[in-house]
Amino acid sequence: MPVTLAAPAVAASPPPWSTSAAAQPLAPADERVQIIAGLLDQPARISPKYFYDERGSQLFEAITRLPEYYPTRTEQAVLRRHARAIAQAVGRGGVVIEPGAGSCDKARVLCRLLGATHFVGVDISADYLEGAVARLRAALPGLDARAVGGDITAAIELPGDVPQDRRLVFYPGSSIGNFDPPAALALLRQMHALARRERGGLLIGIDLPKDLAVLQAAYDDAAGVTAQFNRNILAHVNRLIGSDFEPGQWRHEAFFNTAASRIEMHLAACGPQQVRWPGGGRSFAAHERIHTENSYKYPLPAFLDLLTRAGFRQPQAWTDERGWYALVHART
Repeated sequence: MPVTLAAPAVAASPPPWSTSAAAQPLAPADERVQIIAGLLDQPARISPKYFYDERGSQLFEAITRLPEYYPTRTEQAVLRRHARAIAQAVGRGGVVIEPGAGSCDKARVLCRLLGATHFVGVDISADYLEGAVARLRAALPGLDARAVGGDITAAIELPGDVPQDRRLVFYPGSSIGNFDPPAALALLRQMHALARRERGGLLIGIDLPKDLAVLQAAYDDAAGVTAQFNRNILAHVNRLIGSDFEPGQWRHEAFFNTAASRIEMHLAACGPQQVRWPGGGRSFAAHERIHTENSYKYPLPAFLDLLTRAGFRQPQAWTDERGWYALVHART
């Protein structure tokens, strides 16, 4: 059944940058500078981390239930099929740390499988994460589960009493594909540091190259949920920098860049747009794009090489029968 959520209301007059809207909290000044720099770039860009306000997180969970979106159910199938081997490779007990935790649904399955003693979820959408971690505690009463609001691309500060031994960084959902190879390498090195060296490790999901039609449908579904998700980033940016984007005036576009082995998502202006924010603004021509996301599809050997360069060792991979998706474990 198609999954749809109501479209966000378009802000009425006065616009977000007006005096009457000044009471609305904006992002910190340095973050606003970074967002605005991306909007003024040629071509304009917005970091995909801004997909995940509370509504964006809800929309993404809806995407994972769509018939076209294979990564979530394929990853679940890999985890079920190879559960015993994964548990043996990772070891029982220990601490599970999930950057970009979202709903924590996958963490619940993994923590139960491993008999984890501690869980730390990290997500930029702190309010959404708090609710997810509360549900995780209710499902696994013996688990010490914490929520940490934060940007996973920056240094992550964990609570001081989280054990440093037996840390497993869990990064499912093929989100590593949202980073270009140099940024992915930097993030993997950060995860290596987070896992420590006392019997630490990483369990990560990667989406493998596959038929173009399958990829295209996964990022441009018939129900239009991915389009809602993509446009919602503009509503989030409005709140962060005080801009006056009209999300309904932008068209979702997704296509596979064969040379770079990645899906690209963009927002294209439906007509000429004049977007303003405090102290500035930008004009967009009809059909001009804002680049919002890449999703790289790594061949398995190339990704294993990336793990080695990040400092991980002894990688072990499990895939589904079609070879569409892999879960990879590596030690620090």
